[in-house]
Amino acid sequence: MLYSVLIYDSEAVVHARPKQEDDALVARHVVLQKKLAAQGKLGPVLRLMPTTTATTLRQGDQQVIVDGPFAETKEQLLGLYIIDCETLEEALEITRQIGHSCGSRSLELRPVALFNPGGATLPGIMPAVSVAQ
Repeated sequence: MLYSVLIYDSEAVVHARPKQEDDALVARHVVLQKKLAAQGKLGPVLRLMPTTTATTLRQGDQQVIVDGPFAETKEQLLGLYIIDCETLEEALEITRQIGHSCGSRSLELRPVALFNPGGATLPGIMPAVSVAQ
């Protein structure tokens, strides 16, 4: 089963880190990613750009496009991993490792399903999947 591991933290705190500390964090992620890839557990990994680069599209009676996410939260979604695990327990263990690598105390683990009628693949972890039943 595929799981997403969503990494949350305060952008202000994360972006205030000294370069040396951020480089060390990235190095820990690289070590973990190589380990997970060797086990065939690693899917896409994304580090999101700051929320100041976001554009939000609000649908309703009128479509409104605004700069920024306009979420009133103390933590922002900073990035995510897609992992392929046999059990929830295995996914939790990998999530703990990701949390250790990034230092974030807030990670959300959520099962995902590919919603891709075209049947695209995730190289290395999944064959083509079609949503048609």
